[in-house]
Amino acid sequence: MEEEEGKEAVNKYIGDLRKKIHYHNYRYYVLNEPEISDAEYDRLFKELDELESKYPELVTPDSPTQRVGANPLEEFGAYEHSIPLLSLNSVSAQSEVRDFDERVRRFLGGVEEEIEYVVEPKIDGLAMELVYENGVLSVGSTRGDGKTGEEITQNLRTIKTIPLRIFSDADAPPLPLLEVRGEVFMPVSKFKELNEELGGKGEKMFANPRNAAAGSVRQLDPKVTAYRPLDFFAYGVGIAEGKEFSTQWGVLDYLRRIGFKISPVIRRFKEFEDVIEYHEKVKAKRDELDYEIDGIVVKVNSIEQQDRLGTISRSPRWALAYKFPAREEFTRVMDIVVQVGRTGALTPVAVLEPVPIGGVTVSRATLHNEDELRRKDVRIGDTVVVERAGDVIPEVVSVIKSKRTGTEKEFRMPDRCPVCGAEVMKEGPIVRCIGVSCVAQLKERIKHFASLRALNIEGLGEKVIEQLVDRKMVSDATDLFFLTKSDLLKLERMGDKLAQNILDALEKSKHTTFFRLIHALGIRHVGEHTASLLADKFRDLESLRNAGYDDLISIPEVGPEVAKSILLFFEQGSTKELLDKLERAGVSYEKKEVGVAEETVSKVLEGKTFVFTGRIAMPREEAKGIVERLGGKAASSVSKRTDYVVAGEEAGSKLDTAVRLGVKIIDEAVFMRLIKKRKL
Repeated sequence: MEEEEGKEAVNKYIGDLRKKIHYHNYRYYVLNEPEISDAEYDRLFKELDELESKYPELVTPDSPTQRVGANPLEEFGAYEHSIPLLSLNSVSAQSEVRDFDERVRRFLGGVEEEIEYVVEPKIDGLAMELVYENGVLSVGSTRGDGKTGEEITQNLRTIKTIPLRIFSDADAPPLPLLEVRGEVFMPVSKFKELNEELGGKGEKMFANPRNAAAGSVRQLDPKVTAYRPLDFFAYGVGIAEGKEFSTQWGVLDYLRRIGFKISPVIRRFKEFEDVIEYHEKVKAKRDELDYEIDGIVVKVNSIEQQDRLGTISRSPRWALAYKFPAREEFTRVMDIVVQVGRTGALTPVAVLEPVPIGGVTVSRATLHNEDELRRKDVRIGDTVVVERAGDVIPEVVSVIKSKRTGTEKEFRMPDRCPVCGAEVMKEGPIVRCIGVSCVAQLKERIKHFASLRALNIEGLGEKVIEQLVDRKMVSDATDLFFLTKSDLLKLERMGDKLAQNILDALEKSKHTTFFRLIHALGIRHVGEHTASLLADKFRDLESLRNAGYDDLISIPEVGPEVAKSILLFFEQGSTKELLDKLERAGVSYEKKEVGVAEETVSKVLEGKTFVFTGRIAMPREEAKGIVERLGGKAASSVSKRTDYVVAGEEAGSKLDTAVRLGVKIIDEAVFMRLIKKRKL
């Protein structure tokens, strides 16, 4: 009897622990407003994991420990949706979307009836359905053909923004059955990091964020899916047993209350002209979003009006996809050339017949590597589909083989570096120059060193760098700091004012952050995200340089290959010389203070909530990390609880919200003054 009571008490304690972790997952992954430190969260998770290991019979499918992925599947099973997931009619012309409004009004009885519209972003991801029984996720499936999808529950469980157990709404118990519809996607920033990692390992890279999401969510091994940075936005419901909704806006509000992430771009309008205006506004700001959208979805807000409007074939009469202009176009491959990157990687690049895509004229597109070029079978003279999404480099997506005439030429990668003539070697799909004095690599390393996300040396453009290297005025990036005005004036098209501007920019760049400096060094496999992790872990370059293998792999997300690459970089004699030159040049950066308690360091921004909008010089993740290290919170949306909105160039709707709510708005310069009150 005592044993049963003891087990019941343990079960209750484990249940309470799970609720706490679910809540903090929601605060962290959905609201982006954590209430506890990472260390405290890790303690809670570890305690739950140890208890479940001790009492395996008490493990439940909705436990946070079950997100890591189950055993691999041989194949996915089919899942039939109780209510079909309808597709949407799509239009791209303003006249067509006005026709939609007229049809809706005509069908509902003319202009007398008031009609409100809800506008949602059309996420370029994969539609999913999640089935919850008594609040617990039981089935997750793809849209499929609308009637039948693939059952991928194990994979969807690994996505941290998908609740394994939903919250109660206003103290009411969870519904007996709730079907939630939404979109799985991969954030653009995470997509870039993933591709950088895959490319560094010589593995096949993804063409775009949608392909990355599709390839990740349909893995037969859920552990692979768990590793991929997927996200989820909910936008609707199917069956909601015991719950009735009067509006689509109410559906979204309900989903938000029970723990789902909803896109912050959603709006509702009573005037249809506002819908059209908002479409233009979102189109102009789409590249500021961290997820790909290809238009907006316009829905009649009233559920009763939706029911009256009904459906036509496979599409609802009450909703429409109002798409943006295509960012995919057809053009012709005029030539294929090879570029040499800063790590010596040889990248085939298609020289295209210029074509406008997304407001930019594209004349070149990456072919990634030899294996990708062969897989797509791209030839000189081919007609191809080229895609440009956001600031992702344009790339050749596919070949229109039906347009071949027989005159197309196959391309072969060179067996010597096209720049320095040194031999090349193949590492997986990557062909790499092994020349120790390759000019192309030096140019690319200096471009990276001076780039916006690294030391941000304004005015030091590609043409200037090429001249400096070609004239042997610099042998590595640190030589930039020893240039004089007379040196610069020797360059073509260099005037006194431009030379002085470059010198001023070089002087300014000497005072940087640890994160930027690590990123600027160009360590192989160390992109922005990994540089940020290293800056969080180590006090300065000396401690990073002296770190051992175990120190490095103890950092979450730093694996064996990245750790070995960092160790190899700091073992090189040329690295020591480069670091010595940085010190002689007077390059300095903010260092963490040794022996100062985290609470003391955190006092400056403690309790303050920041939201960033628009384009700022500092990488967004770095800015958020600084806020959090100084005790503040970095939120993704503006509310009355927001203390500061940091607005950069081309600030978006968050700025409008801040003005409306009376939230204090500051620029990046003021933000820098705030954080410099205390060195990290």
